[in-house]
Amino acid sequence: MPTAEQDRTSRRLAWCVAHLLRHAPDHVVVDLTGRLDPATLKYLCRDEWLAASTVTLLLRHAGPADRGRIARNPRVVGRPLPGLPGPARYARRRTPAGLLPVLRAELGRDPEAQPLTPAELTVLLRRHGRRGPRVPLDILALPHVLDPEHLLAEHSRRPLPAGSVEALLLVADLPMETATGLLAAAPAAAQERSWHRPAVRAVRMGRLTHEELVAHVAPAHRTLVLGHLPARRSLRWTLPEQAGMQTAVLRALRPLGDDPRLWAELLRHAPGRPGPLPELVAGVVGGILPAPDGAQQPDPDLARAVRHLAPTASEPTGGVERELALASLAVPMESVEEDIRWVRDCLDRGLLTGVDVVRHKLPACWALDEDHWLGDVDHPDRHDHAGAVLAAHAEAYRLLTAALGEDPDAWWRTARTLPDFAGTLPHLLLRVTEGGSVSGRP
Repeated sequence: MPTAEQDRTSRRLAWCVAHLLRHAPDHVVVDLTGRLDPATLKYLCRDEWLAASTVTLLLRHAGPADRGRIARNPRVVGRPLPGLPGPARYARRRTPAGLLPVLRAELGRDPEAQPLTPAELTVLLRRHGRRGPRVPLDILALPHVLDPEHLLAEHSRRPLPAGSVEALLLVADLPMETATGLLAAAPAAAQERSWHRPAVRAVRMGRLTHEELVAHVAPAHRTLVLGHLPARRSLRWTLPEQAGMQTAVLRALRPLGDDPRLWAELLRHAPGRPGPLPELVAGVVGGILPAPDGAQQPDPDLARAVRHLAPTASEPTGGVERELALASLAVPMESVEEDIRWVRDCLDRGLLTGVDVVRHKLPACWALDEDHWLGDVDHPDRHDHAGAVLAAHAEAYRLLTAALGEDPDAWWRTARTLPDFAGTLPHLLLRVTEGGSVSGRP
């Protein structure tokens, strides 16, 4: 039976690991969760805001008991993020009576008399998937035979509409090769506004992690736009999902470094390249890509996404007030509420950015948790300072990756040091990578 002190230690380590895993590559996530003792892993599975990719990897690699804890997590509800009906609800779905005569006329037979063949199912999904997933979900509620190989071959020959792909990802028990293949070919209509929905569903339903999505979505310019989707009234990333997607895209773009020439080449070649983003980045860095077609139309969403993802040296202005605001991050207020009010006020006045908070706020575990400097809001799209949150996540990713790389041992040392470390995140990384103590504890 663990003591109360051991229980608190396990809880705090699980909380710190959960924050680190938001910025770690997938293989490091699997390695670190495998190193946790059962008590800490239990609390990690119960963490309030587990990242979508972390939940997906835990569901794949954890044991039955841990998968059960994730399923009982009220913030997860059996899926990486709340907001979706579960598979049991889709299993109870019934095809509307008004749709049956239409399908009967298209097939030339009663669709309920015998299961739809793979060819018939593909024809109906191709015909009825251009207005969202509702009608394809009704079609998939009919008896049918799903052949993943046939489906993938048809999709490769002529891509299915985004609504049908989304419906398949929602309810069909697809192997990973088929799920990634459905995302590898862009929807047929280039002007389709809902092209992004299958990618969002794939992550939210736990089919793929953000990193796997970046590796398979094609063409590359759509992956870049997924890294910073425009604000429209439609299915979109929640703020934690957007931060995870941004981190995965930045990881793929890391070979570009801060070379403006390479980023300009990326923007020039991206619209015409059919392959995934890692292939495009490798071509840009190697200088082996042919000259792009001059007939390509400029994409404002792509330009905005690349501009957001590219490294920038701009700093907010504020003079003495900014220096005081930076110094205040190292001085705790009398209460947490007062500290949150002060940080929010500095963000509102432009004296601080999310980058500043990650670099200068202490302790480091609080800097990594935006709830500790923006306040805890009980909503999936929490925090009204979305720009500050995304900037903080991007800076945390850059600091952690520059110091720790993809070495699981270095990430593990950081996780073990983080709970009791009193200094800033850069000081923590200096201690982990170079040794010694720079915590500033008395």
